[in-house]
Amino acid sequence: MVYKIRVILDTKEDIFRDVEIKGKQTLWNLHLGIKSAFNLSGDELSTFNLLEEDGTVVKSVPLEDMSDDGDGEIMSDVYIDEAFESAGDKAQFQYGLLDLWEFFCELVEVVEETKGVNYPITTYRFGNAPLKAPTKNGSSGSKNKKSAMPLMDDDFSFDDDFGGSNNFADEDDDFDDEEEEDYNDDVFDDEDDDNER
Repeated sequence: MVYKIRVILDTKEDIFRDVEIKGKQTLWNLHLGIKSAFNLSGDELSTFNLLEEDGTVVKSVPLEDMSDDGDGEIMSDVYIDEAFESAGDKAQFQYGLLDLWEFFCELVEVVEETKGVNYPITTYRFGNAPLKAPTKNGSSGSKNKKSAMPLMDDDFSFDDDFGGSNNFADEDDDFDDEEEEDYNDDVFDDEDDDNER
């Protein structure tokens, strides 16, 4: 059987793709299908969050095992027919780390397999996917977006830490930087002279 899954990009505009995938393929195959359907580049970390009807997360299934003991469930362990048991079942797909793409996946229907088709396949496209991950307010690449490094934002002021002046004059200007003459470097000079002979 083939599962028709509607994948909706989390943005203000209506942008979605219908992806068909075999029930005995895995979430890893669906992950590849979504990447292809939305032209996502790279090999970013990703996760499927399987959801209840009210939107609470039942189980998170990452692309790679991040558990300490190394026996966590990953995408290649979970079959589509296990993740989406009946029409209306939902999941959230997150792709990327710093530039986070978020999608909502819903099983639309289960249909018969078409012979000769290489699944997963995108069967319907609606809307143009942005080139960059959309922000939570719906735009992609906002100018006033907070940086990934909060220490560089206005919330933390450089002036607060250093007294508010830009005078970085050496506080020890009267310190004598001249080397003293009585260092015992002559021992090394004598050895160098002996080696040259």
